[in-house]
Amino acid sequence: MGQAALKQEVDTLREYMKELSYQAMRTEMSLARLSEEMLAFKDENRRERQRMNKQWGDLANRLGTLVEDIVAPNLPRVAAELFSCPVADLFGVRVVRRFGGETREYDALLVCPEVVLVNETKSRLTDAHVEGILERLAEIPLVFPEYADRRAVGILASLYPDASVVRRATRRGVLVMGMGDETMQVLNPEALESGG
Repeated sequence: MGQAALKQEVDTLREYMKELSYQAMRTEMSLARLSEEMLAFKDENRRERQRMNKQWGDLANRLGTLVEDIVAPNLPRVAAELFSCPVADLFGVRVVRRFGGETREYDALLVCPEVVLVNETKSRLTDAHVEGILERLAEIPLVFPEYADRRAVGILASLYPDASVVRRATRRGVLVMGMGDETMQVLNPEALESGG
């Protein structure tokens, strides 16, 4: 191979090397740009997930309070029908009471001359809710000493409670409200005779 041919080969190799170097630089720049875009996309995805989680949480809270808002207006009627209490001494929704350095919150509380109705409303009732409301009822004389002489009655409420939970609540003396034909109704008035 002659000197001229070798020089042309070297020049061609230099051109290929320049082109290869230029392509490598372009690839590196593209990868850096892609990496930045992926990070931005990842951050945007994270922010969007957080926003959606917040919206789901807000919706769940609204649905929870929606059921409470359906249940609460029925409590005075239940007090009148089951406890001959046409006018409550006290009726509150989302009642918060502080006592002895602690706080208790009740979905609804209705006080009559002889009975205190304590309502807990859940989107789905479980057996644990029955036991939970019994514990809360036991605390009523401590939380509300002014009503210690009155019978505390628990009312669990859900739009469509499971029959097994209603049976358990009945045995334990806890009333259960569910959706009737037109409004919420007590599904187990016989629970008042059980008394736990």
